[in-house]
Amino acid sequence: MTPAYQASTSKGDARAAAIEIIAVDTPTLGDRSYLAHDGNAAVVIDPQRDIDRVLDLAGRRGVTITHVFETHLHNDYVTGGLALAAATGAAYHVNAADSVAFDRVPVSDGDVIEVSSSLRVRVLATPGHTFTHLSYVLEATGQPPVVFTGGSLLYGSTGRPDLLGAAHTGALARAQYASAHRLAAELPEETAVYPTHGFGSFCSATQSEGGSSTIGQERRLNPALTQGEQEYVETLLAGLDAYPAYYAHMGPANAAGPPGADMSAPGRADATELRRRIQAGEWVVDLRTRTAFAAGHVAGTFSFPLDGSFATYLGWLIPWGTPLTLLGETPHQVADAHRELVRIGIDRLAAAGTGSPAEWADGQPLRSFPVADFASLAAVRHHRPVLVLDVRRNLEWAESHIDGAVHIPLHELLARLGEVPEGEVWVHCRSGYRSSVAASILDAAGRTVVAVDDEFDHAAGAGLPLASGAAAGMAA
Repeated sequence: MTPAYQASTSKGDARAAAIEIIAVDTPTLGDRSYLAHDGNAAVVIDPQRDIDRVLDLAGRRGVTITHVFETHLHNDYVTGGLALAAATGAAYHVNAADSVAFDRVPVSDGDVIEVSSSLRVRVLATPGHTFTHLSYVLEATGQPPVVFTGGSLLYGSTGRPDLLGAAHTGALARAQYASAHRLAAELPEETAVYPTHGFGSFCSATQSEGGSSTIGQERRLNPALTQGEQEYVETLLAGLDAYPAYYAHMGPANAAGPPGADMSAPGRADATELRRRIQAGEWVVDLRTRTAFAAGHVAGTFSFPLDGSFATYLGWLIPWGTPLTLLGETPHQVADAHRELVRIGIDRLAAAGTGSPAEWADGQPLRSFPVADFASLAAVRHHRPVLVLDVRRNLEWAESHIDGAVHIPLHELLARLGEVPEGEVWVHCRSGYRSSVAASILDAAGRTVVAVDDEFDHAAGAGLPLASGAAAGMAA
């Protein structure tokens, strides 16, 4: 958590206030929350579920959180806004047009909230990511404004307009275009822009470049502001790909008013209990690195390493509501994973185990599979036929793929295991994380698998022939 913006004025302006804005990053979900304060009063925009981070930050700064603002009912995480407001006594501001099951301070376009004698927040309606999306302009005495744009205007991009269903996508895309132009028209060039999404979040239409921006920079670089409306809409829609399945649960959870995160430690599971849970069809997930998992793991467990997009892919693949047990080398590793999961509404773990695979297996044989690179794949194809399984998303496949490969995106693999042809499977993605998850799923199903832990950019240099297009090589 580092200051994203800090401003003060000349000594001659007695009315000026020094404002500090601190970004609270959640890189595993690609999101940012913000705390802004004038040395006394503080506002928080789009807080994550684990509010202890924001409370600790406010405590270290010696400021009081008086207002909490939601730009929209988020689709990619469970908000901590209601819990933070309850914990601090702050006013909780949510769009008056949102149908929610809790008390809040409703706000609408044009409203102005006086935070302190030197700080106020102005509400701007910016639909597009959702129909009721709001942006918040923070105005401090003697300072240029800053704008918190949530999932609307991002760095070099905009929020995706398809999360509410195909029937609304076209209308929302055009609304997104209009909202970007409203922000550009109404705010001065020097206005600093603070989006919530765009740092790896699937809520972004495309991924953002850079860590800061202004309205002036966006006017020059953002497609929503440099392209005509029709070109923008067509390009935006053509670039949309799949998004995590757990998103379907986030909006309803946020509208219902989620309680604070419960991160109490789960019960310990011994080897006997682990076997019982696996045999019952529950999910037992190994948090260790993908190379450690490949070298030795308990049969039937899945690999979702904590050192990657853990919550995104686990939340995407697990059948919602399935009991979940985590295996980590230390209690700290399990606790970190649990924190990641509560952010997307997986609140309670069935159990956890810590230690080593030998302890978890308790005498039962461990399973393993090889790890290789693209050069090894190219070499082995000269000697024997192997199946190449590409688990990247559709747009990645269409841009370029290994000629003759079978394509099943990772998020479809569990439902389509029967489509993976017989034989030895070499599975790859773009950089190795998704292929390790896929390899563990195939291994648990009893398949002979090799995980390609390599950058896809190395495939051509390794001598593997590439093709492009969405049809060739697709699994039947």
